[in-house]
Amino acid sequence: MKTLPLKEQIIWLTGASSGIGAALIPALQSRCKHLIITARNADALSALANGYSNVTVQAADITNEQQLQQVANYIGDQFGRIDTLIANAGTCEYVDVKQFDTALFRRVMDTNFMGLVYTVAAALPWLRQSQRGYLVGMSSSVTWLAMPRAQAYGASKAATRHFLEAMRADLWHEGMDVSVISPGFVQTPLTDRNDFPMPGRISAEQAALTIISGLEKRRFDIHFPKRFTWVLQLLGALPAALRFRITRAMS
Repeated sequence: MKTLPLKEQIIWLTGASSGIGAALIPALQSRCKHLIITARNADALSALANGYSNVTVQAADITNEQQLQQVANYIGDQFGRIDTLIANAGTCEYVDVKQFDTALFRRVMDTNFMGLVYTVAAALPWLRQSQRGYLVGMSSSVTWLAMPRAQAYGASKAATRHFLEAMRADLWHEGMDVSVISPGFVQTPLTDRNDFPMPGRISAEQAALTIISGLEKRRFDIHFPKRFTWVLQLLGALPAALRFRITRAMS
């Protein structure tokens, strides 16, 4: 089935109010037909959309299934389809094993994983109305190596990767494509809070351009910066004893 050119696409982007999502707005709007942006902060979205005639703000909480359904139905009513869903919304909290907090795990999983599931459920009927629907989700390079303090974040992103790989297998028979984005360190409000070295950190604008290049090719695994992600993949392939020696040193 022929892929609809990016310039003709209706794109729904979640997690658009800051970080990579905010950087994707100007990059996408100049390349697509219409962009719908979603996050909780309506004021921030409106400021980011200001001046763009082909960007529509639809605020919603990623953990609220009903709100996401309302946004998806709005898009369907206005445009008749969703060509590409970029489920970018996410959060990060680090675990202190001396003060183990199960509520932290629930917050991270609800946003990073269940938020993705809710978004996909809302978008799927409208993705099926596209010439060739495209589902894109935000994972992380942390899935290749279990990092200290990343028990909640890493688990949520590993679940995201598994979910998207399984969706790719099932949706292939419907003529849909699926991609997973796995960034290394990107300068965002979330990573600005980190209290440890972040090798290879790139700007959100660089990340956005790399993502769009991957979207245009519909590559399954969009990971960057490669000088960092290749190292993580190599370390993740080491025998367990060697991996644990490395991660213990990081802890």
